[in-house]
Amino acid sequence: MNAMNAMYAVNAVPGMAGLMATAPWWWRALTLSDYNTRVVLCGTILLGVAAGLTGVYLLLRKRALLGDAISHATLPGVALMFLLTIVAGVPKSLALLLVGAAITGAIGGLTVMALRQWLRIGEDAALGTVLSVFFGAGVAITGIVVRLPGGNAAGLESFIYGKAASMTISDAWLSGALAVGVLIVIGLFAKELKILCFDMELAKSQGWPVLALDLMLVGLVVTVTIIGLQAVGLILVIALLIVPAASARFWSYRLGTILAISAAVGGISCGLGTLLSASFEKLPSGATIVLVACAFFLISFLYGSERGFVWQVARTWRLQRQQQQQHLLRSMYELLEADGKLTDSQTSRPSESLAAQTLSMHRGWSRFTVRRVSLQLERMGLLTFRPDMHVQLTPRGLLVARRLVREHRLLERYFIDEIAVSEGDADRGADYLEHSLAPELLWELDGQFGDSETGRVPASPHPLRGVERPTDRDTTGKASDNPSDNVIDNPSVNPGDRP
Repeated sequence: MNAMNAMYAVNAVPGMAGLMATAPWWWRALTLSDYNTRVVLCGTILLGVAAGLTGVYLLLRKRALLGDAISHATLPGVALMFLLTIVAGVPKSLALLLVGAAITGAIGGLTVMALRQWLRIGEDAALGTVLSVFFGAGVAITGIVVRLPGGNAAGLESFIYGKAASMTISDAWLSGALAVGVLIVIGLFAKELKILCFDMELAKSQGWPVLALDLMLVGLVVTVTIIGLQAVGLILVIALLIVPAASARFWSYRLGTILAISAAVGGISCGLGTLLSASFEKLPSGATIVLVACAFFLISFLYGSERGFVWQVARTWRLQRQQQQQHLLRSMYELLEADGKLTDSQTSRPSESLAAQTLSMHRGWSRFTVRRVSLQLERMGLLTFRPDMHVQLTPRGLLVARRLVREHRLLERYFIDEIAVSEGDADRGADYLEHSLAPELLWELDGQFGDSETGRVPASPHPLRGVERPTDRDTTGKASDNPSDNVIDNPSVNPGDRP
């Protein structure tokens, strides 16, 4: 009676399990309704996190291709263990195949180190030799396995190209356990790995076991490689080691932040790639995971806050704009000073006006550039741009221009007195350095060449530039087409001031 009631309940009112069982396979994959999908997803995410963390140290150690050599060196181990299981009649298991992969992968990594350390072979030559020899041996053994009775190439193909869908629950648990082991080792030896990557000579001088740490790093790479064999494949596992770490470098210079971002990129790439592979038929998991990681790399390359292309361009443009503004302020101050229209006590009222065309000739800029920079300074409250094409410094702009001229002349005095360069070279050198002058250096220069108590502007070490007014040469009010005709100066004219 109970059995009949249960059957009636199932047939009459289908439960959630019944509904999910009748749902399309892609919907079950996306909603993680299958236990196997959830376990495989957790295993691949742990793989991505472990690969991301290990890849950072591998990249900082400048051994990015070591992972490629080790991954290719695992093929003969997998093929040999596959062959032994056929010959011995032992059922195939992932654990045995991973043991074989770990043995030959470790041998490959140690061979690279031995060739570089003892035979003085270049690292690129050692990597190329190990990669080609071991991979060639693996291909040859694989060909033998396929020709044997009972040899099924499908099992080996999943290790070469990656096939997360072929992972069983026990395989996923094994991969996850190995990944957790990698995370624990990295957490325990984070300080030692940091010293190894940034200053190996310091580590040696302090008695750190550099060789042992190097071997441990190789062991971590081998472990991550054998974990990723079935999910990503030995050909593409190098991308999982390098791409997340390379992506993280665009966002920060701090090691802790780089490690966190790399782990996140690796974990998200593996998780999202596994879901996409499970949701669409005939979509290989390895290639999908790598493509997702490459998408993150492209985003990081463009928009990374520290090294991203867009931000680099923006910073360069902002720096160039700031330099133009500083040059214009300094030119106005020097022109007013040459005309005797400035005093050290003048700080509470605007300066005398200057014609924009005069600044154009003095700087060697076009009138459009002078107008554009002047309007920028006007929005900053440093300058007034009048409708009659004349400009004048506001009290605040006068203070800023005075500071810029003072820093420039302190640098000029340092170049002339300490390095014994000519006045023109001193002017050019100050032009290059004044925009990034550190406060500590400015204080030192001020104490040596300036008057820190009164804050006076030092006298110019070379004659101030004189500029012919437009009415003196050209009644039309137009500057000459040749920029050199618009500047009257001594032979030390600073060409760096002209674009």
